Amino acid sequence: MKRRVVITGLGIISPVGNNIQTAWDNIVNGRSGVGTITRFDASVLTAQIAAEVKDFDVLQYLPAKEVKQMDTFIHYGIAAGIQAWQDAGLDVQQCDAERMGVIVGSGIGGLPRIEETQIEFSERGPRRISPFFVPASLINLISGQLSIRLGLKGPSYAVVSACTTGLHSIGDAARLISYGDADVMLAGGAESTVSPLGIGGFAAMRALSTRNDDPTTASRPWDIDRDGFVLGEGAGVLVLEEYEHARKRGARIYGEFCGYGMSSDAHHITSPDRDGPRRGIEMALRDGGINPSEVNYVNAHGTSTPLGDKNETEALKLAFGDHASKLVVNSTKSMTGHLLGAAGGIEAVFTTLAVHHQVSPPTINIFNQDPECDLDYCANEARDLKIDVALSNSFGFGGTNGSMLVRRL
Repeated sequence: MKRRVVITGLGIISPVGNNIQTAWDNIVNGRSGVGTITRFDASVLTAQIAAEVKDFDVLQYLPAKEVKQMDTFIHYGIAAGIQAWQDAGLDVQQCDAERMGVIVGSGIGGLPRIEETQIEFSERGPRRISPFFVPASLINLISGQLSIRLGLKGPSYAVVSACTTGLHSIGDAARLISYGDADVMLAGGAESTVSPLGIGGFAAMRALSTRNDDPTTASRPWDIDRDGFVLGEGAGVLVLEEYEHARKRGARIYGEFCGYGMSSDAHHITSPDRDGPRRGIEMALRDGGINPSEVNYVNAHGTSTPLGDKNETEALKLAFGDHASKLVVNSTKSMTGHLLGAAGGIEAVFTTLAVHHQVSPPTINIFNQDPECDLDYCANEARDLKIDVALSNSFGFGGTNGSMLVRRL
């Protein structure tokens, strides 16, 4: 018999805020985190905007001497992980450390550090390569660092599945608890690729919005004039806990993780296929024993790409049938941009908060809704909403899909 899994802690570093209260307030009030790139001179690129993390003080989480030993994506992941751990009120001394673990992944990892090290090597030779270069860049080092800092002796690894990374990490962690391999897991995703190669690579694919003169309205999911996604950065981490374990210690429970589905399009590395997402959603419903009519809210992948948004709309219609028209669908990427491997992490945070507060955040920047995208996208204003079950979707390059369900308790 599968064990029940609940969500007892949340942590976030994001373009709209570096703690849960600030980020949620900005999301509900429709404030965009997108602006002109400040990390480097992007004037030679077609895309010159991004959703950067602002006013982040890494010294709140790490000693100064250790900061230089890690790429920024690890900073974000550690910070969000520590926030979530503290939010859950857990104490390793009072629990079994061997039953606690961490899966915080990243889609790309330490790209800025790799770029900077290559430049140093080219200009000044191999003596300039830091001995910390490799562990500063490795994707599993968020999990490694958190396990060391918090004393977690259970499973520790990373999932890498492009833009589905964060959701797959959470789903895998929930499965470990459900099947008895752990009682508590930190899980989510982190990313920091606002760099010349990061922006330049996606721009070369023509995947990014080039609405450089109006950054805050550049990410406009389901709008007929959408022209690509805006790259974001940050981290979102959840504490997942076995239900009885949480109940016995009197933990605050935000909601129950009640379904997880995965699928592959087997179609194309970047062009989406509606059948893959449909199957992933249906598998999540089946895993949780949830009837489609029980779902009220969807935190969509909703990246603001012409093909992707239409494809997700069609997949939701296929998975939910007539009930699709009754769903309230929202894309928080309209405010945060697309955080790649961290997207599923912060969107799981927002989905959980939507259930906890019984509110759907808005999808901002819907000025002229695409007639081919004809669901209720909670356009431009948040809405009080009875949410019994919420769905969150993430889809990634390679045709990899993930869907998760959160139920109100």
